[in-house]
Amino acid sequence: MTWRRNSGLSDGSAMNVDLVGGYYDAGDNVKFGFPMAFTTTMLSWSVIEFGGMMKGELENARAAVRWATDYLLKATAHPNTIYVQVGDPNKDHACWERPEDMDTPRTVYKVDNSNPGSDVAAETAAALAAASLVFRKSDPAYSKLLRNRAISVFEFADKYRGSYSNGLKNVVCPFYCSYSGYQDELLWGAAWLHKATKNPTYLNYIEANGQTLGADESDNTFGWDNKHVGARILLSKAFLVQNLKSLHDYKGHADNFICSLIPGTPFSQTQYTPGGLLFKMGDSNMQYVTSTSFLLVAYAKFLTYSSKVVSCGGTTVTPRKLRSIAKRQVDYILGDNPQKMSYMVGYGARYPQQVHHRGSSLPSVAAHPAKIPCSAGFTALYTSAPNPNPLTGAVVGGPDAMDRFPDQRSDYARSEPATYINAPLVGALAYLAHSSGQL
Repeated sequence: MTWRRNSGLSDGSAMNVDLVGGYYDAGDNVKFGFPMAFTTTMLSWSVIEFGGMMKGELENARAAVRWATDYLLKATAHPNTIYVQVGDPNKDHACWERPEDMDTPRTVYKVDNSNPGSDVAAETAAALAAASLVFRKSDPAYSKLLRNRAISVFEFADKYRGSYSNGLKNVVCPFYCSYSGYQDELLWGAAWLHKATKNPTYLNYIEANGQTLGADESDNTFGWDNKHVGARILLSKAFLVQNLKSLHDYKGHADNFICSLIPGTPFSQTQYTPGGLLFKMGDSNMQYVTSTSFLLVAYAKFLTYSSKVVSCGGTTVTPRKLRSIAKRQVDYILGDNPQKMSYMVGYGARYPQQVHHRGSSLPSVAAHPAKIPCSAGFTALYTSAPNPNPLTGAVVGGPDAMDRFPDQRSDYARSEPATYINAPLVGALAYLAHSSGQL
């Protein structure tokens, strides 16, 4: 990416910690630890399930995971403390400036035993545990470091319970407020630690606490805030593939999610646009499309392995059907839709030109070496000119419930890309691109 330079090189210095690295979540310049950890978990899961199909891209996928985990290791270096955010989002959002010019406060926010954050801590543990599986063969020493850190971080999440939104409300809400509570993250974190460590402690924990942590709740939305569905699919793998009988119920819980997606079944509760796109909400809807598509191809894989199907009332749903639903969603993202527009920047004949992303929308340091101060950048936000620096590969928030997409930079609900939109898509794309059409 030739148009980016270093940014945030003194991040963490306010608290005498090194928090350089990691990812900005979307089009702004804040490091939000909660969505960053979820992004890392999903990117890792993409590699775990479909890395064998990534061919020459596997090395790049691992590098992208490591860029996040190197940061998460720094953020969890002190026991019973996690640095969960760098940057004051209210001040950051009051400017429109390149990350290289950033002069807004790089305030550091943390959770600890007196100010807990089980949601962000357990998601961080999930990310470290999932990533440990990514590096198990290619870098065993790094894998072990990630696994051991995941264990201690999960212990902190479980021991000091509370939502990070309570103590950090002014800076994490409404941006990444934990609306679903922290129970889903504890179940999800335990599921990943069970997978990464094979330690029976975690299976016992899941068996003992699964119900109280919401294993069978019917909240069928999977994303950076709510992990219940992801935990169900992951734990159903342990039943379907590893034959762990005690997790039998999770196949039923996972099936309930699948049935909620299938139009025409008695349990269907999912809205689709007239053009066929899964539609959950007006703000950054594509994140649900990509995460659901990933879960569909992953669950299809587990069902195929164990020769099982999903029963939705009188309707039998095969793995092939799940893959075809996922393919339809991914095809829509890549241009098979009423707008005939790819929602991935740089892909296809037509794609979003006015992406809500500071660095992409302002001239690069190479093209314009002088600093562009805080408020001067707003002219770029409100111009109708295309972004000078294409954010190649980024998937934006997507169209509205009627398949309309205005392509306006100021319309962040539809025009802003995010790491957690892209991360689950990596696995789904790897499968669909290299499955030799085996739907």
